[in-house]
Amino acid sequence: MIKWQEELQGKAWNSLFLGNHDQPRSVSRFGNDNPAYRETSAKMLATCLHMMQGTPYVYQGEELGMTNYPFSDIRDFRDVESINAYHEYTEILHVDNDKMISYLRNKSRDNARTPMQWDETDEAGFTTGVPWMPVNPNYKVINAAAQIGDEDSVYNYYRKLISLRKEYPIIVNGDFELVGENNADVFAYLRHWKDQILWVACNFTDRMQKIVSPSSNRAEYRKWHVICDNYSPSGYPFEKGQIELRPYEAVAVLGNP
Repeated sequence: MIKWQEELQGKAWNSLFLGNHDQPRSVSRFGNDNPAYRETSAKMLATCLHMMQGTPYVYQGEELGMTNYPFSDIRDFRDVESINAYHEYTEILHVDNDKMISYLRNKSRDNARTPMQWDETDEAGFTTGVPWMPVNPNYKVINAAAQIGDEDSVYNYYRKLISLRKEYPIIVNGDFELVGENNADVFAYLRHWKDQILWVACNFTDRMQKIVSPSSNRAEYRKWHVICDNYSPSGYPFEKGQIELRPYEAVAVLGNP
């Protein structure tokens, strides 16, 4: 992401994505699909992506926080790449069957190809027939119908992010500047546009993370206010010093002179 942001800046327009039909589910790959953190980390990933320069892509089910499928047998897979890899690694390279299934369970393209989870009816409301791949068994909890009316859902958080891009031109037009690159657990960056600055910090761990407040080295910007936080309320005092990001927290703060 950093490479794309820095090297395309002023030259080309980014396509922003974390997942697609050839990648596992983003919340399982980059976040945490444990029920305790799934929604929070899905929102964090969305914030990280949507606050960058470029056009964000939302892959089907990503806006619900859909997760990888709990594959347990090679017969569950349809992707020829996964099936061929299984046979090569188990038969020629003698990788243990269970270990190879665990690899595919984490990284197979089939994770992103399970049917869309519309509601809690049979086959998640996707079809009245038999789908080409089984529906993820968590569809009764993770589905569109359950999230549309829930203001705190992953779905409605995505709607908020999209509306913020329309409300604040800095999100679309601002230049990108990486900050805090020495912290491998927090992805933080600045966006600059006209006389404004946008500070975004995302905690990619399930632990509290102490980071430097943006006002510590941006003293000329004294009016800070949170425009987005996947925790509520955020309650951050943006004086000079450190703040603590909670597990998988993402916060976007706008600074005006």
